Amino acid sequence: MTLSVLVFQHEPDDGPGYLGEALIRRGARLTTVRLDKGESMPNIAPYNMFLVMGGVMNVYQEDKYPWLIEETQAIREAIEAGKAVLGVCLGGQLLAKALGAQVHIGVATEIGLTPITLTEAGEADPLFEGLPEVEAIEWHADTFDIPAGAVALAGSEGCAHQAFRFGQQVYGLQFHPEVSLLMLAEWIKGAGETPIDKSSFQHAIEAKAGALQTQADRLIDNFVQRCMPPASA
Repeated sequence: MTLSVLVFQHEPDDGPGYLGEALIRRGARLTTVRLDKGESMPNIAPYNMFLVMGGVMNVYQEDKYPWLIEETQAIREAIEAGKAVLGVCLGGQLLAKALGAQVHIGVATEIGLTPITLTEAGEADPLFEGLPEVEAIEWHADTFDIPAGAVALAGSEGCAHQAFRFGQQVYGLQFHPEVSLLMLAEWIKGAGETPIDKSSFQHAIEAKAGALQTQADRLIDNFVQRCMPPASA
């Protein structure tokens, strides 16, 4: 079975990045939809995996971004249909909302390269197999509560909820494992007056680019092996 992946993308410079590259190396076919650009929602039935990416909008800004309603419903339908879903940052928040959890301003804004601490459940979860230490790019102010019935997998010093799993193949992440050097350069260029040390941030990511890409590769390997039958992995 060929992996057929639907990518919900919300910004020109926040595509699937390293995660998409890893999936393509596994022979996956990726289809990207931009509801924020007025594109129509495709029939989700043919897809067996969904990536929900980040964005500057908040999940509760449905008056300003009405397409969020349709996307949240599509995520809910994908979960109910037993599809594999991986949400990243805004995508993780949309996933949490689709599962009935609250999304709100966090206790701290996280921007930078951040150590992620796995919970006991996270250390045992197949998604993080082979990743005893996780370090990832963060760029968010909002955070999600853990949905009812889900398992908290990770946190950080500034954000208690960095990852969760619902069922066997639905994962929400607050951190960004997908960000390549090129993507980050565009984010920093568009950061405006955001109070960050842009040069130090860029240099820190450059120094760890290889490790971050390897980490993304391992996450995708683990996700595919977790979610897809052995014959398709």
